Amino acid sequence: MNEYLDALGKEIALTLEQFPKGSLNSIYVGGGTPTALNEGQLGKLCELIHKHLSFGVNTEFTFEANPGDLSKEKLEILKEAGVNRLSLGVQTFNDELLRKIGRTHRAKDVFHSVDLAKQIGFENINIDLIYSLPEQTINDFKETLEIAFSLDIVHYSGYSLIIEPKTVFYNLMKKGRLPLPGEDTEAAMYEMLMDEMDKNGFKQYEISNFAKPGFESRHNLTYWNNEHYYGFGAGAHSYINGRRITNFGPLKKYMGTIQEGKLPIMESLTLTETEKIEEEMFLGLRKTTGVSIRQFAEKYGRDPLHLFKEEIEKLEAKGLIKVTKEKIYLTRNGKLLGNEVFQSFIGVI
Repeated sequence: MNEYLDALGKEIALTLEQFPKGSLNSIYVGGGTPTALNEGQLGKLCELIHKHLSFGVNTEFTFEANPGDLSKEKLEILKEAGVNRLSLGVQTFNDELLRKIGRTHRAKDVFHSVDLAKQIGFENINIDLIYSLPEQTINDFKETLEIAFSLDIVHYSGYSLIIEPKTVFYNLMKKGRLPLPGEDTEAAMYEMLMDEMDKNGFKQYEISNFAKPGFESRHNLTYWNNEHYYGFGAGAHSYINGRRITNFGPLKKYMGTIQEGKLPIMESLTLTETEKIEEEMFLGLRKTTGVSIRQFAEKYGRDPLHLFKEEIEKLEAKGLIKVTKEKIYLTRNGKLLGNEVFQSFIGVI
């Protein structure tokens, strides 16, 4: 772990030599569970972030955490290091479901972690919820949402379970031994998520994200606004100067490459203008504000309404998108069938 942290510091320094940048709008530590580090290692990670990265006056600084991993000491280290946003991987408040999906925490750990974080002064807390879990019912999910709202926090993310190839769940599904709720139930759960969030004063600003006004995640919006970002660490992804870059995932390969004084790049793809335009559309449509026609034209010198005339007309006729003078955005139905909408903009220019 200490070797990995040393390599991470070197990677950040090497990257900034090649691609310098001023102060950052958002720093997000996650895509894994950084709070699995012990107190000393967590302190070291925070130190190297401050050593290499430039904070703005108002940088959003998020750490991901597992509810079972957060001690008072770790939270104090994060607070001291200027972390101002926490994101907890809760998934569900049903202990039986947590056991089935292989999570080590239980509902009581979530209450404890949130209480502790509030005591130490964290105000901007997100929890991730997952629906369409094996054997999960609509009532299970309704109960999870009710408990989630009782935590009195400012941000929620809600995702449907995605079965990735080469995982235990994938193998069970192939054998017919994974009792998933099915597409209709999944859609009903998503509609319930949207309705309950709205009822409880949380604004949906992106397909899977809901916040009290002013607490929208700047980090999330960086992706959906199709802006550039650094990605540091094993398996990380970056988008720098029009290039999509993927790091080596295996630790040995990642650390070995850095020890040779090279960036741990596994793959680097320079996007064509067409690919950038396609991404602008399908990433932007994830936001409830949609794609701004003016901003699109300023960025690419082309009008999206002319560029995708046929696709937009078809999607509008199906009731999946709405077009105004200012923007193109998903309807409620469009949110349920997002992938169908996004695919419409690929390979047509």
